[in-house]
Amino acid sequence: MAFVDTNFSGSPLLALAIPTLGEFAQAAQIMGSLTLLFALVTLVGFGFRWGIRFRLVGITGFMAVLTGGLFALGLTPVTRTVLPNASRYTTVYDGGATQAVIAVAGDLSQAQLTATLQQAANNLFSYGRLATGDAVLTVRARTLLHPAPGVTEPVYLGQVRRSLRQRQDPAMVVELNTPALDRVNRVLAGS
Repeated sequence: MAFVDTNFSGSPLLALAIPTLGEFAQAAQIMGSLTLLFALVTLVGFGFRWGIRFRLVGITGFMAVLTGGLFALGLTPVTRTVLPNASRYTTVYDGGATQAVIAVAGDLSQAQLTATLQQAANNLFSYGRLATGDAVLTVRARTLLHPAPGVTEPVYLGQVRRSLRQRQDPAMVVELNTPALDRVNRVLAGS
């Protein structure tokens, strides 16, 4: 299932629907059954000394790997958090450790920016991040201003800090750069 979405510039993007955990589990069951069937065919092939028996071993092994992958995807949520009032964002930097930067549209309200930062912090959470010390993920939001022709200025609008040790972090801290947000809104209103 696919649908068309648009990004900040209005150009179409192809977005694919991500299967649910239940769909991955069902696919793993079906693939596991097919793997067992191919294992049986492989044994029959060895019994009758078919010429393709070694190819059947490879096919069965590959199917076992696919079954394991589908089983693992059925255990781990791959869905994204969607918060009301959050705006679209693009991840522009993520080194896989404790720092990430997202790009947002400049015409956001404080409530929209707060919701967008919280959504990004939830979506970028992973137990696999390289964390040292206090294990806190910092996600910064920035936008690009064009104060004069040929001049581009990155403006940091705020950040969110969250724990990398627990998925549902009740102590998530959002800090907004209100003067920068007001400046961006003034510049955009004047153009």
